[in-house]
Amino acid sequence: MPPNLRASQRRLRPGSRVAIVSPSSGAPGLFPHVHDLAMKRLQSELQLIPVEYPTTRQIGATPRERAADLNAAFSDASIEAIMATIGGDDQITVLPFLDSGTIAKNPKPFFGYSDNTNLLNYLWNLGISSYHGGSTMVHVARPGGLHPLSTASLCAALFSGGDFELHPVSEFSEDEQNWNDAAWSDPNGPPPSPRQASTGWRWHQPDRVITAPTWGGNLEILDWNLAANRWIRNDPADYSGCVLLLETSEEMPSAAYVFRTLRNAGERGLLAQFPAVLVGRPKASNIEIEPTPEQRMQYRQEQREAILKAISYYNPDAMICFDIDFGHTDPQWILPYGGMITVNGPQRQIIAHFG
Repeated sequence: MPPNLRASQRRLRPGSRVAIVSPSSGAPGLFPHVHDLAMKRLQSELQLIPVEYPTTRQIGATPRERAADLNAAFSDASIEAIMATIGGDDQITVLPFLDSGTIAKNPKPFFGYSDNTNLLNYLWNLGISSYHGGSTMVHVARPGGLHPLSTASLCAALFSGGDFELHPVSEFSEDEQNWNDAAWSDPNGPPPSPRQASTGWRWHQPDRVITAPTWGGNLEILDWNLAANRWIRNDPADYSGCVLLLETSEEMPSAAYVFRTLRNAGERGLLAQFPAVLVGRPKASNIEIEPTPEQRMQYRQEQREAILKAISYYNPDAMICFDIDFGHTDPQWILPYGGMITVNGPQRQIIAHFG
């Protein structure tokens, strides 16, 4: 069974102090105008007080230095939540320097995704639930302003709590804007990225209702954790009954990579533990690659087929919902990580329980 997950029961309010940390990339140091826009919006639109740390804007900070900021943020009683600025590719090297005792004694909400799956999973193993999503540089400094859907789920997680029902979006965006472009010189940021129509959610075997804690996150980071074999529990039954979250990054891993990663997790006995799987809409473009609409559709279709192939082999009874907007596309629903979620297949309904 999963650990007895808990989180700080406090709800934030206007004037709450929130730690802003960079446990992965030091992108705020490379693109201070984007980071400053996010900090301005946190204050003006969410009425939060952002608190930066020594490595928040530091380029090339060591894993030990970044871990020190996280330890300080968790131990500071005046800090009511922690938000990551962005992801990266080496947060796994930060984890050995974290003070698990201090963090376990001071649980508080943490928000992040992508490479921050490392920390989400680390906290899960300490019995601390947190939140998947909410990058300040990507979603708070979003071109065109805060997205109302992303903000609604973020505010539910931060402030109001309770049950929050997700729904399929009518349109989404995935094309990145270069942070070096002149449009970012506007104090309010550039206009929104191009949007495209959404085809909604796609369900496989929606024949039951599951209410359970979540686990998972970014597929590539889960793969790295499986390879390192330090932050994945030895007994697959520790994940039994959880709802698996899966999403892929802007690096656009191939369908073959996705299948092999899940196949390896299946051979470990992991895939058989999850009665329901929620899959984020795959991002099918990045700053260097802008495929045609047909190529994007094909990429997403091939990924769905790879996931379905792996899960059907190792867990043929699992219920799956594809193309939920909680990954690297925009808008982004914030989801409980270790907290409870209800997947109601017959009603085609997903409800995040924010306590």
